[in-house]
Amino acid sequence: MSGQQPPAGGTGKEPEPSGVDLARVALRAAREAARARGDAAQQKKQARRGGLRSGARGDRRDPMALGAAINRLLTERGWEAPAAVGGVMGRWPEIVGEDVAKHCEPERYDEDERVLVVRCDSTAWATNLRLLAPTLVARLNDDLGHGTVRLIKVVGPTGPARRYGPLRAPGSTGPGDTYG
Repeated sequence: MSGQQPPAGGTGKEPEPSGVDLARVALRAAREAARARGDAAQQKKQARRGGLRSGARGDRRDPMALGAAINRLLTERGWEAPAAVGGVMGRWPEIVGEDVAKHCEPERYDEDERVLVVRCDSTAWATNLRLLAPTLVARLNDDLGHGTVRLIKVVGPTGPARRYGPLRAPGSTGPGDTYG
């Protein structure tokens, strides 16, 4: 007699869980057990470290922002001055003005001597920059810190490479400074 219902006042049994229902119950029990094990392991780890850490205070193991990491590296290695001068090279037009920047550009910085080498595209601009050099040194040191740049060495344009050949006069000095 399949299909009969138990009597209304009788003791009807609830149907036994089928395979899918058993799997759900087993999965739920396994998840709860794993969560309990994880909580216990986390508590043990925190106890070994000296208590609960909420993360409200940073410590040396926390990740750093990129800018802070770079600043720390510059400080540890003693690269502050070269990095600052490198920043000046990027801001050269702001420091010296657009007109001068069109004709003169910084080439390199010698950290040991604290000398900034600037190349000009003509001898006239090189002479002009030599006259402006003390003012520029003061302006750069105001920006970078006292004593960062001691001297600006101005170099003019370079001529073509000196060639030796049958049509050259022996001992001649070449074209001289007629470029620019």
